[in-house]
Amino acid sequence: MSGFFEEVQPRKVYRVAAAYIIAAGFIIQIGSAVFPAWELPGWAFRLVVVLLLVGFPIALILAWAYDVTPQGIRATPTPSTPGSHRRRNVIMLIGIGVIISAGAGFFLLPRVSARKIDKSIAVLPFQNLSDEKENAYFADGMQDDILTNLSKIGDLKVISRMSVMSYRGDAVRNVREIGKALGVATLLEGSVRRIGNRVRVNVQLINANNDEHIWAEDYDRDLTDVFAIQTDLAQKIASALQAKLSPNEKARLDRRPTQNSDAYLLFVQAHDCANRIDMFHDASSKAEPLFEQAIKLDPNFAAAFAGLSMVESWAYHSFDPVPVRREKARSNAEEALRLQPDLPEAHLALGFSYYYGDRDYERALAEFEIAKRGLPNESQAYFAIGSIQRRQGKWSESNANLQKAATLDPKNINVVINLCFSYIAQRNFEAADKLLDRAIAESPQPFQPRALKGFMAVLWKGDLGAAEKVFSSTPPETDPNGLMTWSQAWILTLERKLPDALQALERFRGETMFTTTTAPSPKAFLEGMIYLLQGDKRKAQAELERARLISEKLLREAPGDSARHGHHGLILAALGQKQEAIAEGKRAVELLPETQDALDGPQATATLAQIYAWTGEFDEAFRLLDHLFAVPSNLTVPMLKLDPAWDPLRQDPRFQALIDNYGTKR
Repeated sequence: MSGFFEEVQPRKVYRVAAAYIIAAGFIIQIGSAVFPAWELPGWAFRLVVVLLLVGFPIALILAWAYDVTPQGIRATPTPSTPGSHRRRNVIMLIGIGVIISAGAGFFLLPRVSARKIDKSIAVLPFQNLSDEKENAYFADGMQDDILTNLSKIGDLKVISRMSVMSYRGDAVRNVREIGKALGVATLLEGSVRRIGNRVRVNVQLINANNDEHIWAEDYDRDLTDVFAIQTDLAQKIASALQAKLSPNEKARLDRRPTQNSDAYLLFVQAHDCANRIDMFHDASSKAEPLFEQAIKLDPNFAAAFAGLSMVESWAYHSFDPVPVRREKARSNAEEALRLQPDLPEAHLALGFSYYYGDRDYERALAEFEIAKRGLPNESQAYFAIGSIQRRQGKWSESNANLQKAATLDPKNINVVINLCFSYIAQRNFEAADKLLDRAIAESPQPFQPRALKGFMAVLWKGDLGAAEKVFSSTPPETDPNGLMTWSQAWILTLERKLPDALQALERFRGETMFTTTTAPSPKAFLEGMIYLLQGDKRKAQAELERARLISEKLLREAPGDSARHGHHGLILAALGQKQEAIAEGKRAVELLPETQDALDGPQATATLAQIYAWTGEFDEAFRLLDHLFAVPSNLTVPMLKLDPAWDPLRQDPRFQALIDNYGTKR
C-alpha cells in the first residue's frame, strides 16, 4: 500500500476525485429540481446519477494515467518501480473507485428513486358505458363516493368534486394539463357499466407528470357490492401513494352507508342534483324529494338525512327563508347524528343549520371543526368557516380559509364567486378581477363568473357596457326565476334606457323575481320605479300598490327576513308612506345589524339610507353613506354616480363632497 500511495500523490488523483465528487453532487442537486419542472420522466434523472457513478472510476484512471501540463495533456511519468507494482496499483485504483461508487450509489439511488411522493390526487368523472344513458348519474355516484372516501384520509390531498366535474364528458384528456390545472400528481379515471344489478368498474391510477399508468383494476360485482369496490379502491390508492390510514379513517372506509341498493341509487341522484346548485340555477327542488325517497326506503340512512339537511339549509339561506325550511334542516341533521354520531357529513350539515338557520356562529364553527377533522380534504368545511369569519369581520382569516377552499376545489364556481364577493366588499377589485379571469379561462361555460365580472365592472369602473353585454343575450326561457331579467332591467335603468328596461320586464311572465338577496322583488315594483323616473305618476302608483300587496304576502311568509323588510320599506317610501317606510328600514337593520353580520349587514344599512333619501331625510342618508364608505361594503363612487336611487340627493352639496372625498381614496 505504501508504494500505491507514493504513486497516487504526484498524479493529482486526490484533487480529481474531490473535484469530481463536488461537481457530481452539484449536478444531482440541480437535476432534482430541474427535471420535474421540465416534466422529464423519472428514469432520465436516475440515468444521470448512474452515469455519474460509473464515470467516477474512469475519472480516477484518467487522472492516474494523464496529467494536464502547459504543453498539453501528457502521460504521467512513472517512478522506477517494477511493472508488477504498476499493474497492482492500477487494479487497486480501479477497485477503490468501484467501492466508492458503489457506496455512493447505495446512499444516492434510494434517495433518488424514493424522492418524497406527492400524495395528491383528483378523481375524474367516470365514463358511463351502460346501454341506458340515464345511468350516467350512477357513474357520477361511483366517482363521487370514491372521492368522498379518499377525502377522509388526512395524509392525502384530494381535489373536491365540483372542480373535477368540469372534465365530465371529455373524450380525450390531457393528463399533464389536468394535473397542472388541479395541482395534483396523480389522477384516477375509470368507466362504469351497469346492467340490472350487475356492475362492472374499470379504473386506472395515472401519474399526472408523465402519463404513466401506476396500476389498473377491474371489478365485476353485484350492485350490493358497490361499497366493497369503493373501499378497496380507496385503500389501494392510499397504499400506492404511501398515505397512512389512521384506525378511525380505516373504520370509516369499511362502513357501508346503506344496505338498500335502491335507496343508494336515489341518494346518488339526489347528491348529484344537490351539488349542481348555484345562484342562477337551483336544483334543490329536484334533490329534496329524492333524498326523502331514499330515507323512506332506508330510515337508517344517515348520509341521506345529512344530504337533505344541507339542501334545506341552502334553500333557507338563499331564496326561501321560511321557518319550515330551518326546522327541517335542523331535525334532519340531528337525526343523521343520532344514527351515526361520527359521520363528518352530519356535523357539516348541523353546522350549516346553525349558521344559515340561526346565525349561531360559535356552535356552527364547532361543528365545522369536527367535520374538517373527518373530511380533511373537503372544501366545504373551509368554505363555511371562511364565510362565517367574514360575517364576524375577521376578513384576513376569512380570506385565508376561502383561499384554502379554492385550493382544494379550484374549479368550484361557488367558492370562486364567494371569494370574489369578499374581495369586492373589501374593495380589492384587482384581486377579484384576476380570480374571475382565471375562472373564466379554465371554465368558460358557467354563467356566474361572467355575470359577476359584468356586475363588478359597474361597481369598480362604472362600465355599464360590459355589464349590459353579459345580460342582454339571455333568453327569457332560460331564466325561470327571473334573476337574470332583474339584472338586465337593473343595468338598463342605470343606463337610463327606461323603455328598454320596461320591455325586458314585460317579457318575464312571473309575479316576482329572484334578486341577489333573500327578498324576491315584485315585478310591479321595478315597473313602478321606472314609471316614476319617466314622470308617469299614475302608472307608477298603480304598479307600486300592486307591489305592496305582493310584498306584504312575502313578509307574512318570512317575518324574520331582514331583506324582505328592507325591500318592503323601499316600496312604502316610493308610495310616499314616510314613517312606515322608515320603520321597515330600521326593522331590517335590527334583524341584521353590522355587528352580527359584517358582510350582509351593510346592505341593510344601505337600504335604510336609500329610504331616508326617498323620504327627504337627507341628514340621516348622508350619515349612513359616509359610514358605508368607511366599512367593507358594496357601495362605491361609480354606483353613487349612476344609480337613480340617489337622485334625490344630487342637488345637495354634500353629495359632490362625498364623491370628491371617496373618489380620491378608492
